[in-house]
Amino acid sequence: MSTTETAAPALKEIFNAERLQHIASEMSAVYPAFKAKAFLKHANDGLADLSVMQRMARVSASLHAVLPLDYTDSLAVLRELAPRLNSGFVSMSLPHYVASYGTHAFDTSMEALKYFTTFGSSEFAIRHFLRSDLERSLERMHDWTRDENHHVRRLASEGSRPRLPWSFRLEPVQANPQLAAGILDRLKADESLYVRKSVANHLNDVTKEHPEWVLNTVEGWALENKHTAWIAKHALRSLIKQGDLRALTVIGAGAKAEVELLDVKVEPAVVRLGDTITLSFTVRSLAPVEQRLVIDYAIDYVKANGGTSAKVFKLKTLDLAGFGSEVVARRQVIKDFTTRKHYAGEHAVHVVVNGERLASTAVNILVS
Repeated sequence: MSTTETAAPALKEIFNAERLQHIASEMSAVYPAFKAKAFLKHANDGLADLSVMQRMARVSASLHAVLPLDYTDSLAVLRELAPRLNSGFVSMSLPHYVASYGTHAFDTSMEALKYFTTFGSSEFAIRHFLRSDLERSLERMHDWTRDENHHVRRLASEGSRPRLPWSFRLEPVQANPQLAAGILDRLKADESLYVRKSVANHLNDVTKEHPEWVLNTVEGWALENKHTAWIAKHALRSLIKQGDLRALTVIGAGAKAEVELLDVKVEPAVVRLGDTITLSFTVRSLAPVEQRLVIDYAIDYVKANGGTSAKVFKLKTLDLAGFGSEVVARRQVIKDFTTRKHYAGEHAVHVVVNGERLASTAVNILVS
């Protein structure tokens, strides 16, 4: 079977012709005067050349182009449409409509974003309001942290992330994370994993510019709460990968590991793109008491110029009994990504325990 036959459909195909017909049909059901043919003509024009986010914007623009209603009345129709759409991602075109045509009506638009986020997410749309009216938007989002719906609570954290993927950066929050600190503080023990992941990702964003601020914040939390401890661990993941001692201490792994690593190897030792390697070793305690160990591994990827660039991967966190031992193994497929291209040569592989490289081996990657 060919690669084309087995490849997954492109993400942008979420907004394909069939989906656009679904939107048109559901709009006609809630608003019989809807000009479905005009919508489809507008939405399908040049569709093949558009990315997934451009297609989402196109749906929003196409709805606007054919709806003869004012903004408030259009929202009323779109509110009826939202629960009828058969994709959470597609429903994000509705918050996009709010961001595109509703910045003049702050209160009405905020209520619409709060409603629409329960069907997909308003995380991209809310950022346009944060850009145009930061103080008032953050105040409203702070109120959302007490909402009974976890989608709304998550929007408060996710929408205010300084480095939200697929969106522009919130430069004021990026420069001063304290602006959103109240939101994060009110969500630091949230019962919803969906919310906790967002809080952790928000804080991990902040570690890129303000690691000390994040560490000071997390160290001030009551980490005996399991939800708060979970957020702290995942918020500090980038710093933990870097071997930051304070970050490791927060999760109980700040002490030097009293261990030895035995039989460290990568198999097979020579691979081609598409092959799978297995890193394995035994970690044995040299101490009489239990130790918290954060075990990662790093690969020194060969670059086009012959140099190398290290990439750290999470492996395992374990509590190793005094004088105990455990076998650790991890499989990884060697393949190119849009963010990583492999070049031929010997790639060093290092095992990192509590921030310290304790053993190394290598794998030879053949590209031709």
